[in-house]
Amino acid sequence: MEDLKDHIESQLGEAINSATVAFGELTLNARRAEILTVLTFLRDDPICKFTQLIDIAGVDYPSRARRFEVVYHMLSMAQNTRIRIKITTDEDTPVLSSAAIFPNADWYEREAFDMYGIAFENHPDLRRILTDYGFEGYPLRKDFPLSGFVEVRYDEGRKAVVYEPVNLPQEYRSFDFMNPWEGGKYDLPGDEKAEAK
Repeated sequence: MEDLKDHIESQLGEAINSATVAFGELTLNARRAEILTVLTFLRDDPICKFTQLIDIAGVDYPSRARRFEVVYHMLSMAQNTRIRIKITTDEDTPVLSSAAIFPNADWYEREAFDMYGIAFENHPDLRRILTDYGFEGYPLRKDFPLSGFVEVRYDEGRKAVVYEPVNLPQEYRSFDFMNPWEGGKYDLPGDEKAEAK
């Protein structure tokens, strides 16, 4: 792994900010503007041969100025090795789409856009794939409201899907938090069998 790390650092130079080996895995922190250069090199280099893009994932760190990390996982079947490439971005700065280099990146990038709001520049079809039509917000951002603002249900009378303000009809209940196994003053089903002996 160390030899591979040294080779990649010597070839990519300033396109990557750092490279580390931890727990037998190689992680590159790349510059956002150079992500296509890095991915193309890792795919085409005869030593690397990372020909398969396994996944693209988003990670949200709300306290950072560049709150999102876009993480690429690649596999080299020839070397039986995996590599992770990370870049950072914010809510307003798009990341260059890698769909032209790896066609399967199309769906991964759409998922990151739909769940986190990470935009991908030059993407062939950047639209939502997991949330409903007209959905507002991004479900995996850590600033999304937990209960939401509207609920969706099918109205049998209208024969249509309706959107309504969230309504929590259950009234507040008071609990005694008494464990029935620790001396409760009420009978549980089956207690009559124990008393008959």
